[in-house]
Amino acid sequence: MKWRTILLQYCFLFITCVLTALEAVPIDIDKTKVKNTQPVDSAKIEPPDTGLYYDEYLKQVIDVLETDSHFREKLQKADIEDIKSGRLSKELDLVSHHVRTKLDELKRQEVARLRMLIKAKLDSLQDTGIDHHALLKQFDHLNHLNPDKFESTDLDMLIKAATSDLEHYDKARHEEFKKYEMMKEHERREYLKTLNEEKRKEEESKFEEMKKKHENHPKVNHPGSKDQLKEVWEEADGLDPNDFDPKTFFKLHDVNSDGFLDEQELEALFTKELEKVYDPKNEEDDMVEMEEERLRMREHVMNEVDTNKDRLVTLEEFLKATEKKEFLEPDSWETLDQQQFFTEEELKEYENLISVQEIELKKKADELQKQKEELQRQHEQLEAQKLEYHQVVQQMEQKKLQGISPSVPGGESKIQPHI
Repeated sequence: MKWRTILLQYCFLFITCVLTALEAVPIDIDKTKVKNTQPVDSAKIEPPDTGLYYDEYLKQVIDVLETDSHFREKLQKADIEDIKSGRLSKELDLVSHHVRTKLDELKRQEVARLRMLIKAKLDSLQDTGIDHHALLKQFDHLNHLNPDKFESTDLDMLIKAATSDLEHYDKARHEEFKKYEMMKEHERREYLKTLNEEKRKEEESKFEEMKKKHENHPKVNHPGSKDQLKEVWEEADGLDPNDFDPKTFFKLHDVNSDGFLDEQELEALFTKELEKVYDPKNEEDDMVEMEEERLRMREHVMNEVDTNKDRLVTLEEFLKATEKKEFLEPDSWETLDQQQFFTEEELKEYENLISVQEIELKKKADELQKQKEELQRQHEQLEAQKLEYHQVVQQMEQKKLQGISPSVPGGESKIQPHI
């Protein structure tokens, strides 16, 4: 369903998608000119993974809500502000009993899943006496006060949580990439310290050689420019570059035919450009960097084209962008190999953080080793006691067989002699 895509992309933007799809003007495409074109069955297109830890729960709630005709009708009449403000969530009170029952069950399953995660974490820390119910407060995509019923508050919280998390998702990915690059450099420098002078010079020379080899690639077109799109039109779509038409291009790459180019559909347009720089077969090309480059390209195009900042590109926005000077005469695009990811100060700070973490880990490892040694000592002591007890039992058995009674305190025998 069309509003599914929007919720997963930017949760409160359902209605824009629905209305645009209803009003969109069909665009004729000469399919005879398109290479390897296959009809797209939108029902078979799986929504992309949002990257959220409650992604499956989000998708299941959408699936259930789609089955209620009343909610879908209200959705089509709502505007963006209705959804953002939570007014649409109030309509949940009017959905059918069957739908509410399914939503209740989904929430109970999600609460159970979260409790299992909490328990697993606490068990790994060997913690006890913790109020698991109180710990549910850390999850803001559902109402923990009522774990058995899915209410309008839950829908409101789910929409707001997903919206907020998706807004910060790209920023978090950039931060993770920066840490990745700093760790790479840190490990490289630490490795060099282990080498003698001759080996170190060889390694440094190899590093510079690979760096130059990676930088030696064809020119990368500015993402979203006419040159870049025409290259996709010609090489991926198999069409004559002289027949390039923005409307037809948009229709061709709106894979699920929902009237929008979403983030995944945009990122697919940059594959040809990325292949100029990155090859998984080459030692000098880092595929993690390729995905960061793809993300930067998508963000750049979104910033330039997505005027209402809903993380979706409409046909109108796309066509307006093709009228700009930047579309015809763009600036050159700087690839990652032309940029500095971090400063020496940032690297030093990161290395200090790693050092502190290593000290903490070593401290914990030493504590665990001491605990292991203490347990081993106790085990050996118990084994010794067990052996001593076993020997005493054997001695008693031998004396019994020989007719000698065991001695008791005072040296007297338990068995009296016959008179």
